[in-house]
Amino acid sequence: MSGSDEIEREQGYVDTLFARLDDAVAAARAELEAVQADVDPDNPDPDALVRRETRYHALNSKLDTLAIAEVGLVFGRLDIADDDPDNPIEGREGMDRRYIGRIGMEDRAQGYRSLLLDWRAPLARPYYLATTAHPEGVERRRTIRMKGREVLAVDDEVLSGADAELGRESDVGSEAALRRAMNSARTGRMRSIVETIQREQDEIIRDPTRGALVVQGGPGTGKTAVALHRVAYLLYTWREQLARTGVLIVGPNRTFLDYISRVLPELGETGVVLGTIDSLVPGFHPQTEREELAAREVKGSEEMVTILKRAVQALETVPAAPVELTIGSIPLSATPGMVKAARTRARRSRKPHNEARAVFAEHLTQSLAEALAERIGADPLGGENLLGTADIDELHDELADEPQVAQLIDTYFPALEPASVLEGLLTSREAIEAAAGDYDDYTRQALYRAPGSPTTPSDAALIDELSILIGVVDPEQRRKAEEEQWRQLVAEAEDALEILSSSESTDNDDDQFEAEILSAHDVIDAETLANRQRVSAHRSTAERAREDHTWAYGHVIVDEAQELTAMEWRMIFRRCPSRWMTLVGDTAQTSAPAGTDDWRAALGPFVGTRYRLHELTVNYRTPVEIMELANRILERIDPEATPASAIRSTGVPVRFFPPGTDPDRIAAGLKGDDERSVGVISRGNVAAVKGLEFDHVVVVSPAEIVGSSPQGWQDLYVAVTRATQTLSVIGDGLGWDPAS
Repeated sequence: MSGSDEIEREQGYVDTLFARLDDAVAAARAELEAVQADVDPDNPDPDALVRRETRYHALNSKLDTLAIAEVGLVFGRLDIADDDPDNPIEGREGMDRRYIGRIGMEDRAQGYRSLLLDWRAPLARPYYLATTAHPEGVERRRTIRMKGREVLAVDDEVLSGADAELGRESDVGSEAALRRAMNSARTGRMRSIVETIQREQDEIIRDPTRGALVVQGGPGTGKTAVALHRVAYLLYTWREQLARTGVLIVGPNRTFLDYISRVLPELGETGVVLGTIDSLVPGFHPQTEREELAAREVKGSEEMVTILKRAVQALETVPAAPVELTIGSIPLSATPGMVKAARTRARRSRKPHNEARAVFAEHLTQSLAEALAERIGADPLGGENLLGTADIDELHDELADEPQVAQLIDTYFPALEPASVLEGLLTSREAIEAAAGDYDDYTRQALYRAPGSPTTPSDAALIDELSILIGVVDPEQRRKAEEEQWRQLVAEAEDALEILSSSESTDNDDDQFEAEILSAHDVIDAETLANRQRVSAHRSTAERAREDHTWAYGHVIVDEAQELTAMEWRMIFRRCPSRWMTLVGDTAQTSAPAGTDDWRAALGPFVGTRYRLHELTVNYRTPVEIMELANRILERIDPEATPASAIRSTGVPVRFFPPGTDPDRIAAGLKGDDERSVGVISRGNVAAVKGLEFDHVVVVSPAEIVGSSPQGWQDLYVAVTRATQTLSVIGDGLGWDPAS
């Protein structure tokens, strides 16, 4: 059968799938309309409202999935040996024909016969594992290339059977699709690699580890793509659990998150929280990205745990002399000993500062009540105090409502707010001295910033740490407080309606107007009136998780994980008590001055040695011509590192240009008629291109990149490995040698 005949044949099958998809979309929309009309707006039943909201969100999610599935609905086919085939191949006993796509589709009328396998399903896995050396029962693997609903081309690989000699010995699956993907033009968005997942990548994606999984890989090995496809696989496999708890993906910057933002929706998954480290603290928004390297280094170090704890304790003060109060007409002294004893009791409670305030207040108030009892209950004849325990308890209750006592508590054990505490520490040399007086001058100077200076991303982890030391509102407590406030609103609304009702005119004797006179209760009830003051929102798991500082995610993915500092690792692990994580990175590319250069050292405080390490060994992106230069830089960074194997060549060597050459002129010449992407990378923007890729890259002044930070060689390594086609270097002349 000719190639055009095969395309026509596949088009016919794809058309039947799209017809079913259209029917499913129409049915879901019709049900959605019915659900929205299911509740009587004039007499809403609470249970019906809950059912409606639950079904409403489920149907919207289904429509999202069906709409996204249309983008590349089908991309592969397997002819595979199977003793119980779902789709037997005519004339071939024991052979099954499996179509692979972004979602699964079944024919319920025929006993749920599979029409299309979700790429994550176990039966689809041979599509990614099979090679001629290890065919996994696959006789023929077909890649189906589509645009919209049209089949453009099919590429076959014969892996076993009578025609096996037509195949090639290879460890790389679906080579035609892989070559096409590697040579395609790069855009501002990352593509899904669902059609081209390779064996070593598939093993990571489907790894059953329920703890920390580290994926180490050099440039171009597909670390990010593997992480995203692992998310999609986990959501498919552990749908119920992760739907409740959510998945968090942390990336190095907003540009990177925008770059990857389409991958998961294209894979049929939308309920995921994407963020940078500094976005994980609700309400915090750094005002600038610029910060001295010394400040970033010190603020990222684990020593900040001690410094921040001391900063909070420094605000728990004791008066130098007694504080005089007047209770009624009776003078009373709050002595330094009373305050210190109350502070000691509060600290021994081991509660966060704001929660310990109640302990401090209780102990200090009790001490004051006993002192007041001594003063007013003293027997003038020298006998026992005339006031008993019940009297002292009464004095305690009175003092608890006394403004002077409240002021005393606020002064010496104030309610704190994390961002304010951090600002107070960093903008005061006195506060820094109190919290870090035994540290060196480098540390103390690095911490200081002038009052009014903008906040920076490194502040996020410090605010997060302070939130634990100070105490954040528990979501359950907040919910109960909101319920109590709701009940109060209803009560107030009922009072308001009673007032309206009692003030109605009762002296109108004209019966003709009786039908037109409406009471307040005729137009509004208490709950409706209260509801006007209540913000009601039906939010997804991802939306609720994003706004909740204490949310515990079911799974966390960190890309460019080598950039995390010790303080940021603490931040990440707080959000995943189960320690079920996928951590993706390359320690040879660490740019952060307090970043990670050893996985064992970084993870040890949280999981010990209980993590699994995978290494990606094949570089699919970067041509060998560029990697020859990159590997010389890698040797300077880590002489013992084994570089990933580059598997493609463009035949275009790295080009060098003299200092002062206009990079824009070079970029314009590289872009060409096909509008290929060009990245111009210099000292100031290396961090912004982390995780990105371009067809062509122009690196400006490598010596300046190297000299700009202690991690300069790592930055240069990142810069030269962003290209998929060509690399141009401006500066240092043709004789530049990274090993010199």
